[in-house]
Amino acid sequence: MSVLDNWEQWKDFLGNRLNQAENEGMSSNVVTDVAYQVGEYLAQQVDPKNEQERVLAELWKVADEQEQHAIASMMVKLVQNEG
Repeated sequence: MSVLDNWEQWKDFLGNRLNQAENEGMSSNVVTDVAYQVGEYLAQQVDPKNEQERVLAELWKVADEQEQHAIASMMVKLVQNEG
């Protein structure tokens, strides 16, 4: 089973990676930029596995680059607030 199959597992995975990045001294700007790059990769290469991912994929498709950065930033905040 992939972490992409379950929304809660996906958020946990992102939260763990975020904690790891912060512990290694990555700035919040770098973390958000990496989140944008992950979002871009997922949008282009990975089929959504659940309803939440489908919504994010649809939002990503209609967003311009600035809005995509905002989506990535919100995902970072989401996992920070839950961690």
